Amino acid sequence: MKSGKILKNRGLSVGKMLMALLLAIAATIRPAEATSNVVLWDTHSRLKGESAGENRADWKAVPSELFVFEAEPLKAASDPGYYGRAYSFNGDTIVENHSLIAQFCSDKGRVILYSKAGEGTSEASTAAGHKAWEFVPSQFRSQSCKITRCEILRNAADEVVIQAAFAGTGSSATSALFYFGKSDVVEIKPAANMKAVSLLAPIEYGVVPGFVGDDLIFGATDAPAETLALPAENVFVGLLKGEADELVMTWPKGKQQLNLRLAGGQQDNRAIESVDFENDGQSFYLTILSAPGIWHREQLKPDFLEKDVALTWKKPFPAKWKTQLTEAGVRTTFAFRQAKGTVWRGVPGSYNYPAWFDGENAFYHLSKKVPPKGESIIYFLEGQDTPVSVSTPTDIIKATLGRQMSDSILDPTGRKLRTHHRRGGDGVHRACTCGCTEAIQAVFESRQELAKQEYVKEALGDMKFFVECHVERIEEYQRFANDMIQFLKSKASSTPDLKPYLESLQTLAEQIPQEYSVQKENMKTPDYVTELIGKTMTLAGTRSTNNLPAYMELLKAWRGMGGAQDYVVAQCHMITRKLFQEAGYGATTNAKALPVAIEVRGRCRQILRNPDGYEIWDEY
Repeated sequence: MKSGKILKNRGLSVGKMLMALLLAIAATIRPAEATSNVVLWDTHSRLKGESAGENRADWKAVPSELFVFEAEPLKAASDPGYYGRAYSFNGDTIVENHSLIAQFCSDKGRVILYSKAGEGTSEASTAAGHKAWEFVPSQFRSQSCKITRCEILRNAADEVVIQAAFAGTGSSATSALFYFGKSDVVEIKPAANMKAVSLLAPIEYGVVPGFVGDDLIFGATDAPAETLALPAENVFVGLLKGEADELVMTWPKGKQQLNLRLAGGQQDNRAIESVDFENDGQSFYLTILSAPGIWHREQLKPDFLEKDVALTWKKPFPAKWKTQLTEAGVRTTFAFRQAKGTVWRGVPGSYNYPAWFDGENAFYHLSKKVPPKGESIIYFLEGQDTPVSVSTPTDIIKATLGRQMSDSILDPTGRKLRTHHRRGGDGVHRACTCGCTEAIQAVFESRQELAKQEYVKEALGDMKFFVECHVERIEEYQRFANDMIQFLKSKASSTPDLKPYLESLQTLAEQIPQEYSVQKENMKTPDYVTELIGKTMTLAGTRSTNNLPAYMELLKAWRGMGGAQDYVVAQCHMITRKLFQEAGYGATTNAKALPVAIEVRGRCRQILRNPDGYEIWDEY
């Protein structure tokens, strides 16, 4: 009797659970499913030239379980014979979440993604938002193609996975998996025979991020060819027409290759038509980040010279906004500062920092040292006091590639400045030859050199340590340059068709030992440093009215030596950054050069890690 009661109660419990399940399933096919995190729709008729979001009245949500379509849903749910039934779409397949709508266009053979953010702000806006990109297998790009089947692999737990089959005339059928969740990220995994895919998107500029070193920025109007092979190693950012969207694309390590295909037409009217991606049989990830003014192009006019210029663009949210300008003939990244000010750099010296915010307003101050030349692209990759609700490209890198791989890309360790402070916070805070000599000068000016001999000794120790750090860094650059020159010579011998490209890079690399040779005498030797320390301590150990004038002569010697070292460190850094850039830009028209470009850029990236403060700001 007892066991019978237990069984009876258990049966009631199962029945209640099944009923609750079916009620939940049934709820998903009512219009209220817009509140769900991810919704899978069947349009019930093919969309003929219509965009997702229009004529939604006939759409039906596809439930996670198909028992609700049976005459007796509760009975079907309790019978394993009904499990595993496949759903057949009557119309086109649509996947929707809070930020996007993905339309599997059967008749066009394309998967089109619409961004729901900023709806109505784009020329391509519809009831679904605005079209961000179209996906098509590259083999079907220039021929008629259809999506012959969409199969549901998963429609549960806030995830929809669709396998879409593509077929066209003259090519073998192929397929790809599309993963959707409640985030902005779409994962695409092509089948083994889908060697390459094309993403059609209105890209105005393509960015290859360089989190150690400067980004590469590619625009259509100054592109040297109709197809650009980019040295992108796991991340690509496309700045889309309208300045309201960024396409962020990431992929794992492998043998992938990303090309930009340019539309025909006059040079000044060309546009980037698509991203053509050789996927190496692996997944890749796509995200659209949207906000009015999420990037901006500013023409740098001659009348910007030597005055504060307020831009019409305003930052849409707090982030690490940046741009590239020309400093000493090198494309240089400048992050917008939070206030107007000046900066000192080893090669150009002191000048007004060229980009800053005053509240939400952006300003430029360009000069002969950072001239108004060409155009400036303002964009962001990283957050800085950014609202939690706003995703950044670096957030996408971390979310899609994982901590270990994202750390190798973002390289937080390599972006930390090396120290030249011997005693940390206990030493001279402005630890350089100028700062230390200035601290000692104050002692002689107050005629306290006898009483503060120990202080002078420690300050000299700080300065000696600074000089040693400079010399060590310069020697690192010399070794890097010598190895690079030998590598480029070897490649020129083995690949004569790349000789012009390799020789141009070699010419750049050779500037590093040349700068060293020019300044070698001015940089002095360790014995010279020891001699200056001895003379300074001798003065500090005597009492004489001539001590201050005598020390000021030593100060000139200290600063002359330190200034030469500052200059060489900065020059080595700037030349290496230029080599890093030109290796990438120069390979775009010759895919055979890409392996060399990636090797050169990898070596440059390694030496640019942990820069000295006299090279560049650590965060570029």
